[in-house]
Amino acid sequence: GKTVAENLAEVDPLKEGQEVIMPLESPKRADGPLIILKGNLAPRGAVAKVSGVKVERHVGPAKVFNTEHDAVEAVLNDEVKAGDVVVVRFVGPKGGPGMPEMLSLSSMLVGKGLGESVALLTDGRFSGGTHGLVIGHIAPEAQSGGPIALLEDGDVVTICQKNKELSFEITEEELERR
Repeated sequence: GKTVAENLAEVDPLKEGQEVIMPLESPKRADGPLIILKGNLAPRGAVAKVSGVKVERHVGPAKVFNTEHDAVEAVLNDEVKAGDVVVVRFVGPKGGPGMPEMLSLSSMLVGKGLGESVALLTDGRFSGGTHGLVIGHIAPEAQSGGPIALLEDGDVVTICQKNKELSFEITEEELERR
């Protein structure tokens, strides 16, 4: 019920010389906190949250789940190991529906010490509080027939920030067969 000025009257001022908005000539990060990845796993793109993530490239076997609940169970049962790529599909805008966030799953991975060594991919979304190597909004989503629907356990997935790549190792013939 207060005005902005009344609320700010009780807040300490910025420290001398503290900058809140950085000039374009000297950004905190050249590419921002989010980047778009593309490749045969995300032909229309995917969103990677890279702020605070030290890993720039991750290559590992997919562990594929059709529900977040199944992925959570696998993490709780120690079935997810360092190097894995956990994939939760059919949770996008159409498949969800409602597109639930994956904060619990990513928090569990971080809590188990796997936040930097396990990638988490989904056609769904993450919240702003998510930590670790996470990629969401993979498009097209599984429910719409995107390649994420054809991913199988053990397929080798590559995530590369530098090349802005999200792909998996598969021949055209095998992709057509699936």
